[in-house]
Amino acid sequence: MRKFFTQKVTLALLRTVALRLIGGVALLVGLVGLGLLFLNPLPLAASIFPIPLMDGSYITYSSVQTLLNSAKEENVLAVNASIMGLVLLLGIGLLRKGIYNKFKALGRGIVASPKAIWNAPIRLYRKSILGRNWLLEKVEYLQEESAKWKKTFQIMRSPYSFLRMMGFSPQMAASFLIAGTAVGGGVAVNETILADRSFNRGDSGVYAASVIGGGANLDAPTEYIEGSNTLRIDLGSTPVREITIENVSVGTVFTGSALPSGEANVVQVSGNTISGGTNTRLEIGHLIFENSRCKKLTLTDIQAHTILVRGNASDGQSIAPSPGTSRMRAIGGGHQQADAMETNGGTYDRIWIQAPTSGVNGKIGTLRLSNLYTKGGDCILSKMNVGTMDILLNEVGMGNGFATKEFTIATTVTGANITVEDNVEVSIAEPVTAGH
Repeated sequence: MRKFFTQKVTLALLRTVALRLIGGVALLVGLVGLGLLFLNPLPLAASIFPIPLMDGSYITYSSVQTLLNSAKEENVLAVNASIMGLVLLLGIGLLRKGIYNKFKALGRGIVASPKAIWNAPIRLYRKSILGRNWLLEKVEYLQEESAKWKKTFQIMRSPYSFLRMMGFSPQMAASFLIAGTAVGGGVAVNETILADRSFNRGDSGVYAASVIGGGANLDAPTEYIEGSNTLRIDLGSTPVREITIENVSVGTVFTGSALPSGEANVVQVSGNTISGGTNTRLEIGHLIFENSRCKKLTLTDIQAHTILVRGNASDGQSIAPSPGTSRMRAIGGGHQQADAMETNGGTYDRIWIQAPTSGVNGKIGTLRLSNLYTKGGDCILSKMNVGTMDILLNEVGMGNGFATKEFTIATTVTGANITVEDNVEVSIAEPVTAGH
């Protein structure tokens, strides 16, 4: 059965090929014959003559033309045309299905053309939507990748912030993170690690309130000297609502630290003496210096309305403020004042807060210095006009006996209301230098 089916298929295929071959030849012969009889295209092919034959003879143009002329004679033209027409009809008959399908496809194309032209804008719009969606997908992907890379770089930078939060100095933290960097008088610091320095995060540098404008932000330093670990605040004409520095180590209290060259004070909060000009002072609504440890604590040239000195212990003391007439004081600034500056934790070689050097007093609403753990230099508060000044629960001394007065409030400190209570002299030495 299978063999019979295969033979049948083969015969059908041969039949189809033979019919198409005969039909194609008949169609070609009919068309060429009618063309030669009625159109005479022979002059168009004159360039191919003479045509050589295998026996050495030639077919010439004149001989062919003579043959055609004889076929066109009146007594044989009708017969020849009829024969060519029958041959042409035979070719068309054998190839009728193929010719029909071709004309049918052509007709469909002609009918569909107006509809295709009408629908072309819609197809173009739909293709543009596909292109737009592809582009948006790529943009969203790139945005996601950008956010991931940004997070990666933040994580890569975080070790420095973590070390600073743990109390390491910038030099020591940088030495842990930068291979081959020597920490001494200066340090080569990678810009990526120390980018975006911040007062709030405990970074050293020079911070200033010099731009007048509502809510001026003082968190970013105006200057950073490579190798310096001083926390310095330069007051300007803009009042600062509050400055808080607490829980920090200052001076030579940690391994590898040193005071800046030529400096003897680890903490200095004061106005400025201007050579040939007008001296400047700090104007403070409420000054709080508490829970701190200093080698020496000296207060001079301060005019306050209310002074409270309570619970301080020192290795020798001289507390001798004078009566004064200073008024009650508060520092405002409204929309023009600068934001609060607050930092908690960190290590510095020096803390320095000073009035301007241009004849304008610096103004602070509340200045709070709490739990400053210092060694290697003095703590100085001077040249101020204060509303309320609280000196509370500090330890002062360097272990050299009571004969020298390490805690001193000079007679140049005056107050309209003065309270001095529970301050004692005890033997207090400087703290030992500790590692990180």
